[in-house]
Amino acid sequence: MPDLKPGARLPLLFLGMLSLLGGVLAGLARIGWDVPAVAAQAAGFHAPLMIAAFFGTVISLERAVAIGQGWAYSAPLAAGAGGIALLAGAPLLVAQSLGTLGALGLVAASIVALRRHWAVFTLVLTLAAACWLVGNIVWLSTGELSLAIAWWLLFLVLTIAGERLELTRFLPTPPVARLWFIAIVTLLFVAAATGASRVLACGLLALAGWLMRYDIARRNIASEGLTRFIAACLLSGYVWLSIAGLLGLAGAFQPGHPWRDAALHAIGLGFVFSMVFGHAPIIFPAVTRIKIPYHPALYLPMVLLHLTLAIRLFGGLAENFALRHYAALLNGLVLVVFIVTMVTLVRRHTPRGMR
Repeated sequence: MPDLKPGARLPLLFLGMLSLLGGVLAGLARIGWDVPAVAAQAAGFHAPLMIAAFFGTVISLERAVAIGQGWAYSAPLAAGAGGIALLAGAPLLVAQSLGTLGALGLVAASIVALRRHWAVFTLVLTLAAACWLVGNIVWLSTGELSLAIAWWLLFLVLTIAGERLELTRFLPTPPVARLWFIAIVTLLFVAAATGASRVLACGLLALAGWLMRYDIARRNIASEGLTRFIAACLLSGYVWLSIAGLLGLAGAFQPGHPWRDAALHAIGLGFVFSMVFGHAPIIFPAVTRIKIPYHPALYLPMVLLHLTLAIRLFGGLAENFALRHYAALLNGLVLVVFIVTMVTLVRRHTPRGMR
């Protein structure tokens, strides 16, 4: 099957954005905000909407573009459709099955990329896709979301780590660093498989330290323009991953722990969305062929993300529900600010006759 043209990829991206919107509103419903009924009934599916549906769609769409084969677009289609099924109140088995099919498609696409270029980073990206699949199978077979969370988090964390590892080839990285990276990934897998939350925390903390030490972002922060902005997003994201690891060492990854919200959102918002903010000006044009020009205004949503998340974590750690309640709403609004900023930059630099 031939590759899809950029215009034909936009509906798949739109499916993912619907899951993002639904996931954010479902999260607000969980913390006590009044939201539209379609999102309120999905309040228990905040994690699958954000990770399996939204990020599953976006990451598998990016992978399909990378390998350039039409069949690979079935993965983002299935993942996005799974998110719609959750929001529509369809039988849970339908959403779980669609998500599992999407993960299978991403694993297959990742294997194609691995066979084309055998390297540690392509292997890590394939393992990351496998983590999404394992998490979906665990949820499908047990019905317990809490058992799938660690695998889903590794799906995101290892996808980012694998992509960053690829860029270390432009630096004089010592061979021992790669061995340490492999050891850290192994530790994370063992932690997810055994349910050892503190071991998982140790792995995340070690990975954050590795990225801070060896990522090219350390060098790029001294540059200018978009390169510096991306580096700032990356380095700040590594700080949040470190914070999540420290909270996890205190037991915060365990279900029912009062700091669990803080630890999970330090990863999901602080680490993962810092990567999204930094890479969007590169990945979005690669997928859609719509250029996003750099402007210092991109720093606004990044700063707001860190500020509102810090308030949320402080509220969680201090067991101040009201502060956490309002900070969660601000977290959601930051994502709106980011999207509006991106759209504004595109419109400002698009010739009037092409709008």
